[in-house]
Amino acid sequence: MAGHSKWANIQHRKGRQDAKRGKIWTKIIREIQVAARAGGPDPDANPSLRLAWDKATAANMPKDNIMRAIQRGAGGADGENYEKIRYEGYGPAGAAVIVECMTDNRTRTVSDVRHAFTKHGGNLGQDGSVAFMFKHCGQFLFAPGSDESQIMDIGLEAGADDVITDEEGLIEVTCEPSDYMAVKKAFLDAGLTPEVDAIIMKPLNETVLEGDDAVKMQKILDQLESLDDVQEVHTTAVFDEAE
Repeated sequence: MAGHSKWANIQHRKGRQDAKRGKIWTKIIREIQVAARAGGPDPDANPSLRLAWDKATAANMPKDNIMRAIQRGAGGADGENYEKIRYEGYGPAGAAVIVECMTDNRTRTVSDVRHAFTKHGGNLGQDGSVAFMFKHCGQFLFAPGSDESQIMDIGLEAGADDVITDEEGLIEVTCEPSDYMAVKKAFLDAGLTPEVDAIIMKPLNETVLEGDDAVKMQKILDQLESLDDVQEVHTTAVFDEAE
């Protein structure tokens, strides 16, 4: 795995996501509506809604937009027909991909997801075909140069499972999904702001791609993330160089 930079991959991915800000708002609004409908309009009593609210805030969504989405979801007028679906597949060189969707039309969604894979040399797999390659967890990433000792002390005390620093100095903190909000609050209360924080499907091993495989894989990821029904994309792929 020499030659690839996890930090460069993270910055590259963030840059691509920032360029799709408008579409990100649309996805978050849908997530807020579904969370409010399922668990009620109070984010303090609804962890899924709190997580969606935090995503909206991080994406610079105005509070009025957030509140309207909550009201629509809690009122049942919108979002009531949406369901969560997960698809699994493979890209070039066997890189595994998990696609989390929220849809009101399964037929449309699976067709769009399958097309994104097959168009660029991947294939859609069966349920369970790659899920075992990932761990569901909360993740916090801090930039190289951050105070490792402070992050470790605060994270572990708040309930984190592990703190790892790689050769570049990137600090990764992981926790159980149920402990995510408590760990996040502890970091923010201490004035520590992670570069990335989310509940994710973390790959247990990475698939390093370069050259044509990397180009094809990036096209698969971009096309998946551009779909309205796709909320999150997780992959074992990392790129030897940011394409």
